[in-house]
Amino acid sequence: MEPKVTDGGEKTQLSVLFVCMGNICRSPLAEGILRQGLADAGLVELVAIDSAATGNWHQGDAPDPRSVETASSHGIDISAQRARQVMPEDYDRFDLIFAMDRSNEATLRARAPSSRHDKIFLFLDHTLGSRVDVPDPYHGGASGFEDVYQLLREGCNELVSRLDKELRQPSG
Repeated sequence: MEPKVTDGGEKTQLSVLFVCMGNICRSPLAEGILRQGLADAGLVELVAIDSAATGNWHQGDAPDPRSVETASSHGIDISAQRARQVMPEDYDRFDLIFAMDRSNEATLRARAPSSRHDKIFLFLDHTLGSRVDVPDPYHGGASGFEDVYQLLREGCNELVSRLDKELRQPSG
């Protein structure tokens, strides 16, 4: 795998984008969880991570306070993240694009060039082999955010394990 140079100038080997509807609940949590997992595994410099939304109504907003609080209770700070919408160039920039649910997966596939469909995955299907949605906790209480955190953590742990094997094996 050839190193890439991100917009910030750092060299990475892989890039990951998490996508939900508004980029204020699930995808910011997933971004923070994966970033922490990769840091713990010593891989954070090798993977560029971002999150985005299929919708545009929260652009520039911080994550939902309940997502920030849930992440913080697990030692992860996502408060500096800002919502943005998926852009056409994201289909070229990212190696793995993870939709949090089947609706967002369908939207991503409808907007992506057909040559980029192989980059788009339902997150829990790709990581845990379970074709189920990460539920949107937006209209619920704090316990829903904790449940989502636990699902995302389980999926991200599996992803870190796979990336550890892939990124550390010698190229040849």
